[in-house]
Amino acid sequence: MGAIDLHARASKDFDARLAETQALLVQAAAGYRPLTQASSLGAEDVVITHLIHRLALDIPVFVLDTGLLHAETLALLERTKAISRAPVTVYQPVQESVVQFVGREGQEAMYRSIELRKACCQIRKVEPLERALAGQKAWITGLRREQSAARAEVPLVDAGEARVKFNPLANWTWGDVWHYIAAHGVDYHPLHDRFYPSIGCAPCTRAISLGEDFRAGRWWWEADQEGGAAKECGLHVKKKDEVTTA
Repeated sequence: MGAIDLHARASKDFDARLAETQALLVQAAAGYRPLTQASSLGAEDVVITHLIHRLALDIPVFVLDTGLLHAETLALLERTKAISRAPVTVYQPVQESVVQFVGREGQEAMYRSIELRKACCQIRKVEPLERALAGQKAWITGLRREQSAARAEVPLVDAGEARVKFNPLANWTWGDVWHYIAAHGVDYHPLHDRFYPSIGCAPCTRAISLGEDFRAGRWWWEADQEGGAAKECGLHVKKKDEVTTA
């Protein structure tokens, strides 16, 4: 049984949520330039990209290729680039930084401590994100309140930092996401069919079991000693008084 069969259940007010999302995307495209969508190619992000295309909005997309992505992620990236009406830009880490880190700490450093895992994320994800967002007035993400306790209060529009962040699916349920994918035949990541609701780097992502938290498959070896913050890589951690959001 695939992800669509398991999850595609629209909420009773799905039509209103969809209309809200579409209006927000149009508002973002009209009022904030330059503007870009951050995509991990997960279910939420492919829905947003599809909506941008349906609405004929000229919003470019960027993807962070950490050098440790699943083969399935890279294959979906190529398919996305082939059909996208807007540019899809891929950002990679600084190779010398990766070589030095791996040479110093080893290929599996992320398993040894939270500090080393975050250092790896900093090199492979956060620094490339800063380059991707340089000069952008706003960006669009697939954050939803339902994803985790740390994201439970995600707003539709986060203007609390120098760069505005739009979260057009903030109010959507997981069932809403899959209902949209099913209704529109959206190409999605095949690991979702193998019980991966949240997909990141291959060494740091596993399938989850029935009843586990949505993000339990991310950095699963870490003790829950940071009140849920351990389930974030740094891309969406607020940094006050800084130009970039990381």
